[in-house]
Amino acid sequence: MNIALIGHGTMGREVEQAARARKIAVKQVFTIENNLTGIGITPDALREVDVCIDFSVPSAVLSNLAAVARCGKNIVIGTTGWYDKLEEVKRIVEKQRIGLLYAPNFSIGMNLFYQLLGSATALIDKVDLYDVAVREIHHRGKIDSPSGTALTLGQTILQHSRRKREVTFETPHAPLRPDQLQISSTRIGSVVGTHAVTFDSEADTIEMVHAAKNRTGFALGALIAAEWLQGKKGCFTMKDVLTS
Repeated sequence: MNIALIGHGTMGREVEQAARARKIAVKQVFTIENNLTGIGITPDALREVDVCIDFSVPSAVLSNLAAVARCGKNIVIGTTGWYDKLEEVKRIVEKQRIGLLYAPNFSIGMNLFYQLLGSATALIDKVDLYDVAVREIHHRGKIDSPSGTALTLGQTILQHSRRKREVTFETPHAPLRPDQLQISSTRIGSVVGTHAVTFDSEADTIEMVHAAKNRTGFALGALIAAEWLQGKKGCFTMKDVLTS
């Protein structure tokens, strides 16, 4: 398989290194210097490319996707912070008949964590003794807050809980309502990413934690997603990769 990397920051370099280990050829690398507003992504530039992988910045996702779609190529998007434009993205994918796979977190472990959390929430929710909250910690240079992963954890809880109906990200200055789920964020140092879900009662605390040791798992997951996406049309997530 041949890929193109869109964005060559920390994650782009991780993907490039992991690709070499998997014998995947990186045919093009697009950066802000050669791809401002997607101008570098052309049919000629992608002639030998099977799938593009985007780890750029939220403000560039739409222009990058539109350029890739015009070239008729599939794309994996690991950038977060753009999900408010998801419907527009889906329209582009449908119109151009390409394949898109996006995820807030490509770690295989985190995607298993999502599924475990759904089952745990449904089970614990039957016991009215427990409240639940989400917290996440990332390096101080992370652009979006809360993380896309934390938002997905929150949505997973809402989908499997009778009692939680609304997510709040603000520091509380009054008691939370029973139907509110708090997601808290901390930015410090060089933490790769730690996400924790806490179920708490007067008698005990149950905690589920995923702590990334490095970025290798994210890069490997993105490549696995790109391999899976070859030849497919439509919008997909890592859940499709793991359950198909």
